[in-house]
Amino acid sequence: MDQVKLTGAGAGSGKRLKAAVRKLPRTLYEGMGTGAADPLPRMGEPGWPVWRPVSWMVLVVLAVTIAVSNVNGGDGQAVTWQALLLSGLQSAALIAAMSRPMPAWWASMILMTVGTVIWEPLISKDRLYPWDIPAIALNCVLLFLVASRVRPWTAVRALVITVLAGVACLPFTTQPHNYDVERAVPFFVVATVLGGSLRGIRVARGQLVVQAELTAEERARRTLLEERNRIARELHDVVAHHMTVISIQAQVAPHLVEDPSDALRENLASIRENAVDALTELRRVLGVLRTEDTLAEGAHAPQPTLDRLDELVGTVRGAGITVVSESTGKRRPLSPGVELSAFRIVQEALSNVMRHAPGARVRVETGYHSSAVTVRVTNTAPDRAAGPSRGAGHGLLGMRERTVMLGGDFANGPTAEGGYEVVATLPLEDPA
Repeated sequence: MDQVKLTGAGAGSGKRLKAAVRKLPRTLYEGMGTGAADPLPRMGEPGWPVWRPVSWMVLVVLAVTIAVSNVNGGDGQAVTWQALLLSGLQSAALIAAMSRPMPAWWASMILMTVGTVIWEPLISKDRLYPWDIPAIALNCVLLFLVASRVRPWTAVRALVITVLAGVACLPFTTQPHNYDVERAVPFFVVATVLGGSLRGIRVARGQLVVQAELTAEERARRTLLEERNRIARELHDVVAHHMTVISIQAQVAPHLVEDPSDALRENLASIRENAVDALTELRRVLGVLRTEDTLAEGAHAPQPTLDRLDELVGTVRGAGITVVSESTGKRRPLSPGVELSAFRIVQEALSNVMRHAPGARVRVETGYHSSAVTVRVTNTAPDRAAGPSRGAGHGLLGMRERTVMLGGDFANGPTAEGGYEVVATLPLEDPA
């Protein structure tokens, strides 16, 4: 039984090893075969030691120096066109590494390995092998550029492959050499670590900037929410209290009068109903103010539209105001913004009439045109003086802001007969 278990475990390990070997090319391609790399830092961006133009100049000078060193380092051998071509391609790869680090590193490593194997018989025994000093410098710069632009694990694999490529050249030697693998590896490691550290600093600073932006947005959001909560509290303390008192007094008033008339009961009932509706509307608005989500539970109530205009006019008539309503043109569905704004403008205009023009007759006109809808609220001169105003109102300002927000036109002013008129023209929008 134990032998069977060991045999099964060995077979399983062999299968996993074979699967890993089959996946190795794909793993190398996904990690290193693509040109994916971090974008070049902008000029003056933290985490990049020099400006981009200076970096290009340094790489060009370094590439030319390495090319000249490769050509002149032939140990007295005649310079061939193959040597010139190889040195030029390696130098071009070094310059290309500024923008395409991974493809440039692959090209340089392949060129260097092939050149080392081909020219190995011509290299003197005293010269460093498989990398001479220019080759070590070239590899250090390439590994630095790769590590500063790609993920750390990819940079480590590039370092390992570079070392293995040098080691792979050793079995193909035809003569003894001054081997320098163990002396070159520390330089490669230092270059990779420096490049990775530079990338880590840049990434960390970028994350700090993003975190600072998120913190600022969160602080602004909290400040806005606190301000909205403060406004909601003040509205609730001031308006809701008085509306509740009005509702209770209207409900109690018939019981304080001996044998109240039906008209009095209807008026008081209308007052209480309006107060309750106002409280409901206020609670909905306060619910929106107190939450971050505009789709709060209280905001799901349907917004009033022009379909409720007759209901609004009936409520005003119940308060003792003579109102005539007229509609011209073909009624059709409008966008929610136009519907709501038109209704609110009429509502505010009628409220102004009740406050500032007692006893006046009101005419509400709604006109549907091909490209706009017009609402007009006109009242006659009041038959008595209005009571003192409690503070400065914002009704006209609100109506104007609603109209301008939709790109419409708003006009208001006294009429020739001594009354007052409010006209708002709202451009139509596609409700779809």
